[in-house]
Amino acid sequence: MELPLINDEQVELLLSDLLENYGYDFTGYSKASLKRRINRLYSLDKIPGFAEFRYKISRDSLYFKRFVEQITVNVTEMFRDPGFFTALRETVLPRLGTYPFIRIWLAGCSTGEEAYSISILLKELNLLDKSLIYATDLNPAVLEKAAQGMFSLNYMKQYSENYILSGGKNDFSSYYTAKYSLAKFNEELKHKIIFSTHNLVSDHSFNEFQLILCRNVLIYFDRDLQHKVLELFDESLDELGYLALGTKETIDFSKIARKYKRLQNEKIWRKIS
Repeated sequence: MELPLINDEQVELLLSDLLENYGYDFTGYSKASLKRRINRLYSLDKIPGFAEFRYKISRDSLYFKRFVEQITVNVTEMFRDPGFFTALRETVLPRLGTYPFIRIWLAGCSTGEEAYSISILLKELNLLDKSLIYATDLNPAVLEKAAQGMFSLNYMKQYSENYILSGGKNDFSSYYTAKYSLAKFNEELKHKIIFSTHNLVSDHSFNEFQLILCRNVLIYFDRDLQHKVLELFDESLDELGYLALGTKETIDFSKIARKYKRLQNEKIWRKIS
């Protein structure tokens, strides 16, 4: 017999439990998207009923970890949107190269592909030694994977193509060692990345940055939460610093928009006042 799907009221109960028991605030996330992913997990794990599902999430820490992993979106790749990385390589990072030290915040870093991509760019521009990348995510499970710096070898052909399209001139395979079915990225790249948990919904600013990247995360938030997160980024960004968002995201509707000027063709804005 097929289980009835979890309804809106039950989704609200689960979100309330998450906040009360674990301090995870999902209340500003797109409800339709959350509901779809919760129902997918509920069907996949064949839990006998909603009461059991709710109890398992609240009382079983291992299952809670699985739950968070499944309802947060972790789709990423290295040098995704090569035009964006070309703009970082040719415009943004060379300008930041005049600073004595560069602090970069990568919010919603998922399994870390973007963090290693930025580390490679910094290395090629001889800026890695004076840079630090703070790669944060809500989900501890994906951060554990990111910190290992190991990705499937099957993805390397695509990543290498992205890298070349973004202006990369080196042999991409020089940045990793093949180990069985995995590519392990060089320690030198990982050495300048700090992976840590950070909840964009409830946590505060924790440093001043010259570049903040949060690509394809805001699309899963409602408008109020988007406003809140953009204000957090503005508060965390130095004068003349850069803010980068995903291809379907913008700051145009927000209160911070008047302080920023967009780079041509890419979703990158510079703080001008």
